[in-house]
Amino acid sequence: MTLLTTHTADHITTLTLNRPDSMNPLGAAGDGDAFAAACDAINGDMDVRCVILTGAGRAFSAGGDIKAMKDKTGNFGGTAPEIADGYRNNIHKILRALYALRVPLIAAVNGPAIGLGCDLACLADMRIASDRAKFGVTFLKLGIIPGDGGTWILPRIIGEARAAELFYTGDVIDAATALDWGLVSRVVDHDALMEEAGALAAKVAAMPPHALRQAKNLMRQGRSTSYDAALEMAANAQALMHSTQDHMEGVDALIEKRAPRFRGV
Repeated sequence: MTLLTTHTADHITTLTLNRPDSMNPLGAAGDGDAFAAACDAINGDMDVRCVILTGAGRAFSAGGDIKAMKDKTGNFGGTAPEIADGYRNNIHKILRALYALRVPLIAAVNGPAIGLGCDLACLADMRIASDRAKFGVTFLKLGIIPGDGGTWILPRIIGEARAAELFYTGDVIDAATALDWGLVSRVVDHDALMEEAGALAAKVAAMPPHALRQAKNLMRQGRSTSYDAALEMAANAQALMHSTQDHMEGVDALIEKRAPRFRGV
């Protein structure tokens, strides 16, 4: 079954993990290419201003395919170097594609997000959880480590101590705890999840597209650069923004006390 379904309307692309019968596992042959193609298309389309990522059925994603691990097939079969290349060339391609999205990404977590599924959600800029969502990085319970870079991702969101607690115990937390720990920004009734995610995406998509992409890039670069370098990057990006028609539209709309109409120019 095709991993991703894609729908675009009103400047918003929704990506849906579409293996509901098996809780949307990741890592089958071609999954990395599917994510790379979808994300490349989004990055190349200035009409897209925001992305929602969610799962079909009762789960967001259960993570890696346990059956494939048991059978030692696909990414999980072969020699140690072959398995390492399987991660690099497929699973890591999924993660790199999402991380390289140039527009804001919202994870609408509709159910369990476990292992790779949790780390996938954590690559989003914003996370909204259904009250049925659960989160866990249960790699050690399977005798493996987070092979998806999760030890880099999760501490940046919930801090070292809480990330360590989840990694070293394999505990799974509910949506309320995820909210308390700052893993998600809000928890909503399950049936209202996509409506809430869509409303947030619409607010994001109402912003000027060039400024949106520049702001996201500056936030990402700010994780690993000095304040002086961040200021320099901001000055250069801001100079570009001052030259856009959308900037003048924003100024005019504020003066005229009306809603701006940003066109990406």
